[in-house]
Amino acid sequence: MTSRVAEALRRVPRQAFVSSADLEPQLSGHSIPGRATVRHVLESLPPLPADSRVLHVGAGSGYVAAVLARLFRQVVAVDRDPVMVELASHNVHGLSLDNLGFRQGDAEEDLALEQHSFDVILVTTFLGSTDALVPLLGEGGSLFCLEAVPESAPGLVHYQLRSGVLQRQGQLCRVDFRRTTEEALIDLGLLQEGAAGLQVPPGTTPLGQALKNPAVSEREVYRKLAATRRGLTLIELDTLLPEVDPGLFARFSRSFLEHHRLIPVYKRDRQLFVASDNPDAHLDAIAHLTDVEISPLLVTPTDFRRLWSHLSISERGNEVSAAAQAQADRSTGESFEAGREGEVTPYLVSLYEGILLEAVSQQASDIHIERYGSRVRVRLRIDGELHDLDHYRLTPAQLLGVVNVIKLRAELNIAERRLPQGGRSRLRFGDVSFDLRVQTQPSLHGEHVVIRLLRQTGRAMTMQELGMSSKLARKYQRLLDNPAGLVLVVGPTGSGKSTTLYAGLQELADDGRRKVITVEDPIEYSIDNIQQTRVRPEIGFSFADAMRSFVRQDPDVILVGEIRDQETALEAIRASQTGHVVLSTLHCNDSVDALQRLYDLGIHPNSIASELLAVIAQRLAKRICPDCRRPATADPTVMAELFPEGAPADFRCFEGAGCPQCKGRGTRGRIAVVEFLQVNRDIRNGISLQPPVGEMRSLALDAGLITMRDSALDHVIQGNIPLSELPRILPEDRMSPEKRGGRR
Repeated sequence: MTSRVAEALRRVPRQAFVSSADLEPQLSGHSIPGRATVRHVLESLPPLPADSRVLHVGAGSGYVAAVLARLFRQVVAVDRDPVMVELASHNVHGLSLDNLGFRQGDAEEDLALEQHSFDVILVTTFLGSTDALVPLLGEGGSLFCLEAVPESAPGLVHYQLRSGVLQRQGQLCRVDFRRTTEEALIDLGLLQEGAAGLQVPPGTTPLGQALKNPAVSEREVYRKLAATRRGLTLIELDTLLPEVDPGLFARFSRSFLEHHRLIPVYKRDRQLFVASDNPDAHLDAIAHLTDVEISPLLVTPTDFRRLWSHLSISERGNEVSAAAQAQADRSTGESFEAGREGEVTPYLVSLYEGILLEAVSQQASDIHIERYGSRVRVRLRIDGELHDLDHYRLTPAQLLGVVNVIKLRAELNIAERRLPQGGRSRLRFGDVSFDLRVQTQPSLHGEHVVIRLLRQTGRAMTMQELGMSSKLARKYQRLLDNPAGLVLVVGPTGSGKSTTLYAGLQELADDGRRKVITVEDPIEYSIDNIQQTRVRPEIGFSFADAMRSFVRQDPDVILVGEIRDQETALEAIRASQTGHVVLSTLHCNDSVDALQRLYDLGIHPNSIASELLAVIAQRLAKRICPDCRRPATADPTVMAELFPEGAPADFRCFEGAGCPQCKGRGTRGRIAVVEFLQVNRDIRNGISLQPPVGEMRSLALDAGLITMRDSALDHVIQGNIPLSELPRILPEDRMSPEKRGGRR
């Protein structure tokens, strides 16, 4: 039997039975058992003839039934859920299993099957009674079913029908069809089967390793994991916070809760709801300390830390809020300027860390901490817009202490409140590090602080993740394959220029055949297999100095973080002339403006013409949330600007309705909208002649310039960005079509 089972398992690809995201509500821990579990069960059975007729109860995804069909002459599989029956039938399609059929029915009632007298009945789900199965079993046939065993895994028990009476033959083995977290991650495609242990470094769990994958969000991983566990619900922290009872948190030892990754959240009747970021959390640990039923709630690691921080702040905040408010009421703007240094306390440290956690969890790019009179305002920049962080209400006295915490971590002078200061610190959140760039600014009522968060992932976004069309991605990739030349990415501050450059660098890092060196100020992303250098103006190491040094390091590709002056521009041109691909950024509005910017820096037109390969200009637009996207009615005002002569009949646009995933905003994340100027022979001739900007743009349009309007409309039609974003990213004179084949 052992060799037959091994061969059957080999011939049935288990991955074909992993449910898709569309059917996650039907997915359960019992629907797709692991190969090792199935092998253990089948090898525990007594020798059974290959020509046996088998009834399988609890078909689930159809995996076990398919293996049985490789072992026996005929198999009928039954499941009470019609969706699972349809799914199982779909899964086995193409496996050439003509001896396998699926039926919908309840095995505790009359199954009404056409066929009777099965030789074997295998039950892989829990039944209250097997009485309805006895009439389907032939004389001498065997029934194998699961039976609960107190405080242990279920047992697989063997019964045999003799003289019409079902007789117990004994327990064959202990078996649990529930998947481990590692098996579920394999099913979700986040770990590879057979190599999961090799992928996970010492001290890291398989789940922790899966969360490092930049292509999938933490919430998405947990949402899918929750679907694989019966009785486990993934809950949003914003939904949970109104229900939280801080008193429950205070009843338990902090070290106990932290060790077991548990947070008691609220109590309802005789149920205590406990949050954890561990799908395999041992609730028995807390159950022994209470006399109520424990109900688990699954939260992401980010939300777990946010909840922990919220409860810690609430507990300590109740003690200090009255005194702090009294102090705030006595303070004035003048006394704030001249007052003593704010005391740094553990509570204020927790308060600052709580704000950081909120920013990380909401994927904010910046934190703004401001004071207006006696009011303190904390805002997060999310997808380009500022949003108030209402549940962090600081008093002016607390603000002074929080600012001092920020300064200490950024190694700034806490006594200096009259001058702007800039510094940096680091935040480690789980397995992800963030570089925090801190800037303080004195104002009428006190110091304001802006903190930029830069995620250090070790891997940049791909061109596809940026939102580049396949056509533009191919063009960009071809630029990187050139033996030499200058590629510029231009746009205003915060338009994602560096991110686009890094996407190209990531392609080169993955290739590994060329050496890539960067010089940046600061290093915004840390990328494996790329040699990265930071400029040090304070010791005389500038962009130009780095460029002169780099050409002696045998590089193939050089990235210059920004061309700021003539010296750096000249060195970039020289590096290109000596056989290197040079990538850099400029601050200007569009691709043609970049040429004028190089002229202004004193670069000779012929040098620009000979070395420039392409200019990519870009803006960032808000991306429609894919979970609540729906067709929208076009705004007639915007349409009149876009299509003065009338809109195309097939034009369509979309919007986000608002959902928990996007916090009701309808948009989630941002996408690059690009203008792509590829330099060809006509463009080179035009650059050499240094014509006026208008003539140069007409020449670029005639040479095939992909305008930002073209890219934006493609994104609108494809449902990537809302129509309302176009007036924000396109100037008024670029909303309507630009004429090609002549000057506008």
